[in-house]
Amino acid sequence: MRPAVVLSLLGIGTLVFLFFNIVFGSISISLQDVIRVFAGQQIDETTENIIMEIRLPRAVAAMILGGALALSGYLLQTFFHNPIAGPFVLGISSGSKLAVALAMVFFLDRSIRVTSATLIIAAFLGAVVSMQFVLVMSKKVDTMSMLVVCGVMIGYICSAITDFVVTFASDADIVNLHNWSKGSFSGMAWEHVIVMSVVVTVTMMIVFCLSKPIGAYQLGENYAGNMGVNIRALRILLILLSSILSACVVAYAGPVSFVGIAVPHLVKYLMGTNKPIWMIPASFLGGSIFCLFCDLIARTVFAPTELSISSVTAVFGAPVVLWIMVDRRKENGCGTK
Repeated sequence: MRPAVVLSLLGIGTLVFLFFNIVFGSISISLQDVIRVFAGQQIDETTENIIMEIRLPRAVAAMILGGALALSGYLLQTFFHNPIAGPFVLGISSGSKLAVALAMVFFLDRSIRVTSATLIIAAFLGAVVSMQFVLVMSKKVDTMSMLVVCGVMIGYICSAITDFVVTFASDADIVNLHNWSKGSFSGMAWEHVIVMSVVVTVTMMIVFCLSKPIGAYQLGENYAGNMGVNIRALRILLILLSSILSACVVAYAGPVSFVGIAVPHLVKYLMGTNKPIWMIPASFLGGSIFCLFCDLIARTVFAPTELSISSVTAVFGAPVVLWIMVDRRKENGCGTK
């Protein structure tokens, strides 16, 4: 009963924070105006545009991309059998960021319109290449801690190259990549929301269909193999699906830190179970709430100045990662006595 209750509360929490992100901002909007807009009644045109064309698409995008990032982290943690694995820590998000920056520089420099499909494909290719480096290093190092260090180094290298590209870009549109490269949900349009909704929904449905083999894989590769799971195919799917989800986030919002690590662990703690059939939707909803909350803070605390979303997620996500590492140290210590 507990997982069902927690899942319901996460769903309600997502709707509540979605509403908060529509109401609160640098410009005050009354509750009555929001209700009138959704009821189809006439209100001030400026207020209606702020709600329907700026805040609502941004809030929906934060909800979708936050959920995608948390689910990507859950898949990577399943793949590596470690709770501190995540797209940001392993350098996958940074690889996507570099690929998107290079693609935008290439196309904008030639006055070619950059489509959503171009951004997602570039980000996906960057994520796959980064993941391949991580997989190669995983065979060379003995511990997960060393693999994380390798991932962090890959991330630093990709971020340094991206910053170099953005800094020396000559076109004004390319220079605006600076804000994107730091992570932001600003500037979202409905056309972006539609594309990311389709990509994330299809990917999440595939992930959910893999609940049973993922559950067997969590109990060990030998057990999963004995249960008839194709280990090689499952591992490839976990890589591809996690890369698609993280690539979609980077394509539109840039790199967002710590969500993929912190949220799945928090959700697992709340749910009291690690069964994929519960964790997959719960991770998505948890990521949605986390990013909606952080984006609300990023927009309002120092308004009209806006913080990068990664700065806020790091403030709340980093302590969770430290807690995970301390908790695992205690477990390992108890196990050796």
